Amino acid sequence: MIRRSFLALVLLPVAAMAAPLDYSPGLVQQRLAAGETLFVDFKADWCTTCRAQTRVMDALKAADPAYEQQITFVEVDWDQYGRSELAQSLNIPRRSTLVVLRGDRELGRIVAGTSQAEIQALMDLALGAAGS
Repeated sequence: MIRRSFLALVLLPVAAMAAPLDYSPGLVQQRLAAGETLFVDFKADWCTTCRAQTRVMDALKAADPAYEQQITFVEVDWDQYGRSELAQSLNIPRRSTLVVLRGDRELGRIVAGTSQAEIQALMDLALGAAGS
């Protein structure tokens, strides 16, 4: 019985998190025009670095609901959109690239970084921009 309670406490915050938006052409421009702060994740299902980044981001989101309340998370499938106009306009070098956008500006990015401190700093940057 205690094990079930523990599992419920651990798994509930993750299950309650909102799923990131799946990218489609025009989505980023539409959301930016609406005044949103975007955290764009260029990823591939087969990419181990991308999975590591996702684990860190999910843990940070579970620890601080403000991230999902104030930032719009967008996942871009690298296999489908790696050569898209969006990827080219942002000069995205590879999958496992995380970018924060607000208005017509890029505020920050991480390429292939998986450290919690680095990802949290980028998410905090996005949170600060969203609050301004």
